[in-house]
Amino acid sequence: MTDTPHLRLAQRVALIVPAALLVGAYISQYGFDLYPCEMCWWQRWPHFAAVALALLAFLTPPKKLWVALAAGGILTSGLIGGFHAGVEYGWWEGITSCAAIPHTGEGQSALDAIMEAPVVRCDEAPWSLLGISLAGFNFLISVAASLFVFNQLRKDGAA
Repeated sequence: MTDTPHLRLAQRVALIVPAALLVGAYISQYGFDLYPCEMCWWQRWPHFAAVALALLAFLTPPKKLWVALAAGGILTSGLIGGFHAGVEYGWWEGITSCAAIPHTGEGQSALDAIMEAPVVRCDEAPWSLLGISLAGFNFLISVAASLFVFNQLRKDGAA
């Protein structure tokens, strides 16, 4: 049985969106020194899982299952992003303390890395565009993408 256009589109979106969001997060971190707080990391883990699940959909059946699970990962990241954005906007309190994310450089001891790590506050947006923080953008993009993928899978089942 051949794949429908809806399934192929769902597969591609389920792979491209979390991969692009992760690339953007790492560019922000390493290119612009926007270090992630603990809640930022919480948003990255479901995207990693979504990329892996979406890749499975290209490699092994049942494709729809892997794509649906990837969409669930994307949605999970988006919902965490929505919660994080609410913390940044002061709508509610977060459930975590601020975190320092140490990275050891070449020839640097672990203790030096810990002592020099920036403390990143979870309740302050380090960057925003039109009043929307990175966590807010993750919420908007991830929720929209996951709903799109689920809708494509629904259309695939109706075909």
